[in-house]
Amino acid sequence: MIFFKKAPDKPVKILLVIDMLKDFMAEGGALYCGEDSRKIIPFIEKKIEEYRASGGRVIYVCDAHAQNDKEFSRFERHAVKGSEGAEVIDELKPRPEDVVIEKTTVKPFYGTELAMLLKEIDPAEVGVVGVCTSICIIEAVSDLRVRGYRTVVYKDGVADFDEKAHEHALKQIADVYGAEVV
Repeated sequence: MIFFKKAPDKPVKILLVIDMLKDFMAEGGALYCGEDSRKIIPFIEKKIEEYRASGGRVIYVCDAHAQNDKEFSRFERHAVKGSEGAEVIDELKPRPEDVVIEKTTVKPFYGTELAMLLKEIDPAEVGVVGVCTSICIIEAVSDLRVRGYRTVVYKDGVADFDEKAHEHALKQIADVYGAEVV
């Protein structure tokens, strides 16, 4: 399956936008990350436009759970596939040229086409933004680094409902996984 082709001799940068969904980012959402988390939205908007303008690609990685997902034994029922809560927030809606990957766990590579897509593109760098730093962001970074991708996490573009967990995850991302945190 070909998602998009890169120009020969032109390195491509990918931006992963993780779980910027109504259930995480909208007041009243099932796992609302809080008002402070909304402060990352303008930064992510700018970053998406930067990547697009420079020939980079944007990949949205989004929770899309079954009605009776086992994850709901640990976390409140959220982002059920087809529900309003599983939609990307209005400020960051994907464009037709973007790719949307639906995931059913905290690990964006598990059971998805993300690994195949990145292998096909062979990006020079993968940027990461979204929520929650201590859960899905750190899992994405772990999987990216294991696969050898140069990974950049934008500190102003990630948030969590738990500030201590957020700070700890950023430290782990840099110190343990060797990703760049800027």
